[in-house]
Amino acid sequence: MSLQGKTLFITGASRGIGREIALRAAKDGANIVIAAKSAAPHPKLPGTIFSVAAEVEAAGGKALALQVDVRDEIAVRQAMDDASEHFGGIDALINNAGAIKLTGVQHIELKRFDLMHQINTRAVLLCSQAALPYLKKSGGHILNLSPPLNLATKWFAQYSPYTVTKYGMSMLTLGMSEEFASYNISVNSLWPQTMIATAAIEFQLGSRESFKHARSPAIMADAAYAILSSSDRNITGRLLIDEEVLREHGVTEFEHYRFAPDSTETLMPDLFID
Repeated sequence: MSLQGKTLFITGASRGIGREIALRAAKDGANIVIAAKSAAPHPKLPGTIFSVAAEVEAAGGKALALQVDVRDEIAVRQAMDDASEHFGGIDALINNAGAIKLTGVQHIELKRFDLMHQINTRAVLLCSQAALPYLKKSGGHILNLSPPLNLATKWFAQYSPYTVTKYGMSMLTLGMSEEFASYNISVNSLWPQTMIATAAIEFQLGSRESFKHARSPAIMADAAYAILSSSDRNITGRLLIDEEVLREHGVTEFEHYRFAPDSTETLMPDLFID
């Protein structure tokens, strides 16, 4: 199936994986709602809702740039209304916005945990709830960028506050897939097999040195496209890995997704991937 004429509401779409998903869908002529906080350039992180909107239009899609803080219930609900009014409905919600701090319980500031909880777990619930009236009409998709529920203790030992907020997203995926089944809405999670080279990761790690061990966001965009192009709940209630999705769709070669194509370094598995 094509995403032509479909309306995708993407949170955190001003950069990184969200931006890449937007541009991939735009190639089909999709309508893209770029919902993010970044209306003005960040000194360290490139991209704004307006720069991505221009890229979407150049790629063949239609764009609506909305400045939205996913912690703000009123703003989120208004943005859903505005998106539906502008494009005539909503076919997919991509919960891509995220916050990360790899710190254990002993040292994390409570306000930082609150931020991660609000942007990761709570925002998935809020945005999904706000999008639900429109997704009921379209029988559309909810896609959460969250990991498999890997209960190995090493994923809790050093940064359980972050782990808890990301696993909360995945548990909402499983719950909403069942809860929304009668509306023919598909709900899935997607997570990368390897580290993805994004400005946010560079900012978190303090350098681009690790990018030689990473793939580009394009692999996540292609996997998201495969999921969002499915119909009739053919894919739902799954905590998917990008490679897994693409293999199911006939892709067997992944070298072209390397961020540094000439690198021979071993790719680094992402968090929560054994």
